[in-house]
Formats: sequence, structure tokens, C-alpha cells
Amino acid sequence: MLTAGERALNIIQGEHAISRDENVVITTILGSCVSACLFDPVLRIGGANHFLLPDAGTDPAEHRYATAAMEALVRSLLRAGADRGRLEAKLFGGAWRMANLPDIGRRNALAAADFLRKEGIPVVSSDLGGTQARGLRFWPATGHARIQRLGSQMPLPVEKPSTALPMRADRV
Repeated sequence: MLTAGERALNIIQGEHAISRDENVVITTILGSCVSACLFDPVLRIGGANHFLLPDAGTDPAEHRYATAAMEALVRSLLRAGADRGRLEAKLFGGAWRMANLPDIGRRNALAAADFLRKEGIPVVSSDLGGTQARGLRFWPATGHARIQRLGSQMPLPVEKPSTALPMRADRV
């Protein structure tokens, strides 16, 4: 729920949004998709993306894919004045939503974490993996994020997904 004066910017697969307006809240719903929330604490500007798949497929510029979505978000923040050296990241989503399919969520989370590592952007918080969808609210002017678990957990199959990713941080 938004407080008085707040305005929601909802993003869907393949989209991103940035803002420095303290009344803006970027929102999205994540299953196996991943959202990276980036924040420059000095300029007090941030943004979030929402991507669907880890691999570039046939169109590497398509923002439904991890690398293109991550690059687009970083570029938008830099054009708005953010400093790459001050950016910090929070990662959310990456659930394993369908037991009879490969764990795309895990691959999405790994793709985002790998991109950030290569770019030298530290991940300061994350809530990744598991089997439950998440609702995300991100306040880009403060870097604060809030996750709400949605629905029930999917029963895990006999072979559980790897837990090599950090599943949760102390503060979001």
C-alpha cells in the first residue's frame, strides 16, 4: 500500500525505471524473473529492472534477457548523473516456480550476480531463490526495498535446487 503522496511506477518483464523523486515507488511482481535495484547514495537516484531469461537468445539487445536489462539500467542511471563507482545493488526474485521445468530462476539470479561482479557493483542485499513469488517495492531515492511473499510455496521436487546463491540478506 502506498502512503499519501507516493506514486507507483509499475514495471513488467523487459522494462526498467529510474527516479530521484522521493515520492516514487517502483513496483513489480517476480516469480522466476529477477529484479536488480541499483542506487547511488550520494546523488540519491536509483532504478530497478525486471528480466525474464538469463541467456540472450536470438536478440541480445532484448531487455527480457539479463545482460541487456542490466546494461540498460546502468546506462540510464549514468545518463542521469549517477556515478558507477558509487552504485550498490539489491537483487530479488529467481524463484523455482515449476518443478517439471529447469530452474530458470536460479540461472537468472546467477546472471545478474555475475554481471554485477564483472561491473564492480557490490550486492548489498538480496532475496533470491526458493519457490515463492515476490512482490517488490523499491524507493529509488532512498535505496530502500521491501519484499512481500505471495501465494503458497510450491512443493519442492525430490532433487532440490542448489542453494549456492545467497538466499537472503539481513536487511533489504
